[in-house]
Amino acid sequence: MKLGLLVAGLAFSVSVFANEPKENVQKWNGSINKEQLSKYLKLTNNQHKEVSAICDYFEIQMNLANKSKENNNDQVRKAIYSNLNLMKKTLDNKQFSDYEKLMSMTLRNKGIDIEKK
Repeated sequence: MKLGLLVAGLAFSVSVFANEPKENVQKWNGSINKEQLSKYLKLTNNQHKEVSAICDYFEIQMNLANKSKENNNDQVRKAIYSNLNLMKKTLDNKQFSDYEKLMSMTLRNKGIDIEKK
């Protein structure tokens, strides 16, 4: 079961972000393939609509953070934590746990460190 989760997570992460060049590691725009995420988390129709809106909002926030000349890392961190907070309210415990693992893996793959320095 864990192997299946890992494989699905890797497939999601790779397919969502494969087109971005390595030099833009810190400039991830927050784009998420909502259809794949919906299938991976087995979302209900209502959840899919809410998660889709959350993903759109997250992408807007990440784009704003990346364009900012001041406190870029803080703004990226806030966008990520805001996304996680909204997802926690929308998903059940199992779905959120899977989403959190997926987000963590994606951030690591993108070279984004959300720990305060």
